[in-house]
Amino acid sequence: MSIATKTGDNGTTALMYGRRVPKNHPRVEAYGAVDELNAALGLARSTAAQDFVSGNLLAIQKELVTLMGELAVANEDLERYVKGGFSLVTPAMTAKLDGLVKEIEAQNISFKGWATPGATQNSAALDVARTVCRRAERRVCDLQAAGELKNDEIIIFLNRLSDLLWLFARWVESNR
Repeated sequence: MSIATKTGDNGTTALMYGRRVPKNHPRVEAYGAVDELNAALGLARSTAAQDFVSGNLLAIQKELVTLMGELAVANEDLERYVKGGFSLVTPAMTAKLDGLVKEIEAQNISFKGWATPGATQNSAALDVARTVCRRAERRVCDLQAAGELKNDEIIIFLNRLSDLLWLFARWVESNR
């Protein structure tokens, strides 16, 4: 089977379980932005010199697979998705991010005002990932505004992740 299925040549794409929607549907925009975020995190992870950063980024990337999967399912198919053994985004996932935020903040990382990205390659990659995360959050908010989001924890998770990525960048700059 070829990767070029040509089924999207008419401007539509399939969600999980085969429902077709326009490629600019808010759901596709949302999971597409999270896919971009996952790629940006991969770049940040590949430039990380510290295991603290790279290990945590890898764990977050795995959580994003759960998030993207949930976003790629129409509301009508969510029950089927869960029955199929797939996980949804949970407060426990957000709590892990909260724990990392507290851990970094406890180290008294010094920062004042706006950060200017680019002090190191890794902190710059983390700042790019943060801005992509904010865009993903906005796309999920669009999905929510369209009445297409069942799980508000996704927005909370992405909001917390963007905060964490900002802190990771500052941590990297402080520990170079």
